[in-house]
Amino acid sequence: MKSSNSLVKIDGIDKKILRYLMEDARRPILEIARNIGISGAAIHQRLRKLEASGLLSGSKFVINPKALGYTTMAYIGIFLDKAMSNPRAVAALEKIPEVLECHYTTGNWSILIKVLCQDNEHLMQVLNKKIQQIEGVSRTETFISLDQQIDRQIRI
Repeated sequence: MKSSNSLVKIDGIDKKILRYLMEDARRPILEIARNIGISGAAIHQRLRKLEASGLLSGSKFVINPKALGYTTMAYIGIFLDKAMSNPRAVAALEKIPEVLECHYTTGNWSILIKVLCQDNEHLMQVLNKKIQQIEGVSRTETFISLDQQIDRQIRI
């Protein structure tokens, strides 16, 4: 993986390939090759180069959580009693399956997490029985998402 000071260089063809794959990662390479006007082998070679550069970090299927009954998305600001609690708190949060993301932040909270629960009652259980029981957590502030309006990656 490249260091944060080393930017990955991509050309116009790389951008076209990436745009096609970001739209649909299962699109056949040969279809992309035909649309761009280069060989399938060239596409594979460029993709290997982009993976090696650290620009691509894999592909994945995206699960619709609502189809499994998970309808409550919340963001929780976590106040820790000491900054030294951060690594231990993150290790404990990582064990909670409802926690999807965890970020160190500036501002009032030490940590901001994104959680996905089946409903508000499930969220309350996660907060009371799991998150607030973590050693070093002094309090939390919860924001429930009513509806996600934008979901995208960085534009290439």
